[in-house]
Amino acid sequence: MAKNKTTYGPRWSRFCGWCLRKLGWTADNGPAPEKKAVLLGVPHTSFWDFIISYLFYTQFGRVAHVMIKKEMFFWPLGPILRACGCIPVDRSGSSAMVKSLINEMEGVDTFHLAIAPEGTRKPVKHWKTGCLLIAKETGAAIYLSYFDWGTKHIGIGQRFEPSGDFRADMQRIQEIYEGMHLVGRNASGYITH
Repeated sequence: MAKNKTTYGPRWSRFCGWCLRKLGWTADNGPAPEKKAVLLGVPHTSFWDFIISYLFYTQFGRVAHVMIKKEMFFWPLGPILRACGCIPVDRSGSSAMVKSLINEMEGVDTFHLAIAPEGTRKPVKHWKTGCLLIAKETGAAIYLSYFDWGTKHIGIGQRFEPSGDFRADMQRIQEIYEGMHLVGRNASGYITH
């Protein structure tokens, strides 16, 4: 398995920070201080969320990995996706996807994973708990990250301490996000509960 990159050079980082500011965004904080972290990204309503999040995290010289279905890693797109911190995952089932992510994080000293708990860009009532399993299995910290298109503020948010009850924890996470009144890029992207 090819090792995933964890840092970017200073020139590229400065350029990404400049792009983020030119687009009108303000970084509230970042990056996560732990070597292993799962960064929840909410609300995920548009492909643009990836672009803004990439610029945000890269400005600090750090890589926030994201999941992309393995079928997208064909030539010449595959090497470009890898360079942007994307990792191929098997989406044939939720357990296969979680297992492939855990395998990517095993034996790696530093790994930050950005993941949308909604699992889709469409509004959903119940969010997926796979991110909690990944954090538990890898010992990663969990952060309630956000990108608010209403205020154009982005940050890694507060650290979340899970109880071990995945359903209750995800319910608590959804309630915290609901209280933040975040706005997605698309009109349908308000937090639903």
